[in-house]
Amino acid sequence: MKEQHSLPLWAWALLAVLLMTQGALLFRDARARGRWHWFWGLWGMTTFPLPTVLYLMFVIFPEHRRRRKENKV
Repeated sequence: MKEQHSLPLWAWALLAVLLMTQGALLFRDARARGRWHWFWGLWGMTTFPLPTVLYLMFVIFPEHRRRRKENKV
């Protein structure tokens, strides 16, 4: 039978810090923009980096494009 290899304690701690930081940053930014802050914050604490990538694609970039269009006109 194959032996299971577990992650060292420092890797678990690093993963926890990474996920909590990502979730907190997404929560704060989404709250400031008025965009489902609880959804983004909770999802940000579950996986990495997909929530950040999708947040950029569906919240940040469209808002940036919209502001750039308004400034041109």
